[in-house]
Amino acid sequence: MSTWRPCDQVESAVAWKLAIERKDGPTSLIFSRQNLAQQERNEEQVANIARGGYILKDCEGKPELILIATGSEVELAVNAAAELTAEGKKVRVVSMPATDAFDKQDAEYRESVLPSDVTARIAVEAGIADFWYKYVGFGGKIIGMTTFGESAPAGELFKMFGFTTENVVNTAKELLA
Repeated sequence: MSTWRPCDQVESAVAWKLAIERKDGPTSLIFSRQNLAQQERNEEQVANIARGGYILKDCEGKPELILIATGSEVELAVNAAAELTAEGKKVRVVSMPATDAFDKQDAEYRESVLPSDVTARIAVEAGIADFWYKYVGFGGKIIGMTTFGESAPAGELFKMFGFTTENVVNTAKELLA
């Protein structure tokens, strides 16, 4: 099963195309109920969506922090990166709509997106947290779910579970301290 969790219309279109073209197994497309912001990309970034994970926003030089997000949490990571960048931090945002597709890429590409010498990493997904340790390492942080969930308006739940720009920024500052 190939699983795609796109962050906007462009990632959705790429995921849909790849699902239709796939001949070696099923594909699951997981869409958000929220209205999501369209992310700006260049041609290379659009092409790299098909690789399952790619650099959506980057900094000058080597990043000191990498934010990895999927689906509706990409916008949250982008907003947190903007705040951290304004404070002088070097932050990269990686959109990872399909981890199985990313894992199939060659080592050189994976290293170019998630350089092994940048160990300050935070993964953000409103889903099971434990899965993301393979990308952030044991020294990284994960903003995700460790329980089944709750029932309430989305805005309240996002705050309760820490899916806020403020929490991502504070988690980044703790990690970089």
